Amino acid sequence: MLGDADRAERLLALTGLTPEQMRASLTDPAMLSAVLEFLGRYEPDLVKAAEALQIAPETLIAAQEILSR
Repeated sequence: MLGDADRAERLLALTGLTPEQMRASLTDPAMLSAVLEFLGRYEPDLVKAAEALQIAPETLIAAQEILSR
């Protein structure tokens, strides 16, 4: 998320989080779910993130659904 400046700025602006807070919460399922939900709401970000991770966008959506339970 923080590797792409535009996407990172948008996420941080919308959530009020700092990069340090995000990094500190990388193992928190709620944080991971929120980040994946953020990606899922804007397809270009979802696609770019999936490409960077070399996975299908649907995999990110499925992960968010699992984490949000």
